[in-house]
Amino acid sequence: MPRNPGITDEMIISMYKSGMPFKEMQPIIGLSDRAIRNVLYKHGVKMNREQSSGRPRIHKINENFFKVWSHEMAWVLGLFITDGHINEQTHSVSLSQKDEKILKVVANYMEADYILAPFGKTMTTPTLIINSKEIKKDLEVLGIKSRKSLNVPFPVVPEQYLPSFIRGVIDGDGWVDKEGYVTHITSASLDFAEGVRSVFSNWNLCSEITMLEGKTGHTIYRVWVKGKESLLRLAKIIYADADSNNFHVYKRVYMTQHAKQAYYLDDPRWKLINGKLLHTNSSRTPFRTTISRSLIEHLKQMAKEQK
Repeated sequence: MPRNPGITDEMIISMYKSGMPFKEMQPIIGLSDRAIRNVLYKHGVKMNREQSSGRPRIHKINENFFKVWSHEMAWVLGLFITDGHINEQTHSVSLSQKDEKILKVVANYMEADYILAPFGKTMTTPTLIINSKEIKKDLEVLGIKSRKSLNVPFPVVPEQYLPSFIRGVIDGDGWVDKEGYVTHITSASLDFAEGVRSVFSNWNLCSEITMLEGKTGHTIYRVWVKGKESLLRLAKIIYADADSNNFHVYKRVYMTQHAKQAYYLDDPRWKLINGKLLHTNSSRTPFRTTISRSLIEHLKQMAKEQK
């Protein structure tokens, strides 16, 4: 049985030392129990009898996380309902995000081991793996099940935590116009899209739902919020209970840029240009030279003489 692409001995050792049972390691690594043991033996890793027998481990995670509502829990739930995945074969769930910083914040909130799925040809986005039967069960109770994309319901969220939940949804499947006039949330579930639209209506935002056909032939729904004033009102609501980490920076920057006190951050990747923060996509400092024109001409002449 070949090892899955990208899996190193160090990754195998890290998974084992985190307390992950062999039966959960197998589909990730692509090796049999015996082959995994051989890797551990080769590196002199002391074996845990209970762990190798496949018995449940004591997870480094707050297994009550989704049982108690909070602004942090609501935000994480919004991320899982959009970018989460429930594993049918094992007691694990995962969350994918292009910005790995978001995954670190989620792991910190959930007091979870920070275990990322190995990268490969089909796995190019950072993905946090949570190994917990209880977390999986609680997410299923909240409506997040395997193959959820077409039928995920809008969960029953206490009103005071709706802003943080919607912020998580926008951070997951939301898009914000760089000019700060339009935003939308994309979902393949009509039930979920209508739930989001209902929340926006209750917040007196200018909102609508449009439909388009996805690549697989399924209908895709987009819930829009349009207009500078509506985006400013939305931002005021969803970022009211945010801390300094639990949001995508660029979405908050774009959404608040027309406010009298727009969101600002001191980061070399962002530049204040004509009163707006713009992402430069680079942390490099451009090199500037002040060599005189006469010196440049002199160097050109020297180069000709050397030919």
